[in-house]
Amino acid sequence: MTRLALIAHDEKKDDLIEFVQEHEAQLAQYELIGTGTTSGRLMDETDLEVEAQASGPLGGDLVIGGEIAEGRLDGLIFLRDPLTAQPHEPDVSALLRICDVHNTPLATNLASARYLLEGLESEA
Repeated sequence: MTRLALIAHDEKKDDLIEFVQEHEAQLAQYELIGTGTTSGRLMDETDLEVEAQASGPLGGDLVIGGEIAEGRLDGLIFLRDPLTAQPHEPDVSALLRICDVHNTPLATNLASARYLLEGLESEA
């Protein structure tokens, strides 16, 4: 089964929720994992189950990175806020780097997220 991670910085959470609601039928076919507040909001505002990890600054980004390193994720949608400094930026950078190292599809904005989902759908 396809396994996808969903993460969003605070200023991008509403965008991710709206995106997920638009694609809920497709995402319902996948195993979903996400970080803290993002997972909670997704489960509150959709009918999807999302395996919740700690929030990003508390290690959730690192847990998702571990999933990628062990080959357990097929993709990552991480809507980042490029205009706000993040206190856990080293963890964010490590997560993006591990996607590159393991050739894991990564979307960091809504346009690339749409393409990522199209790619996953075409592989099914």
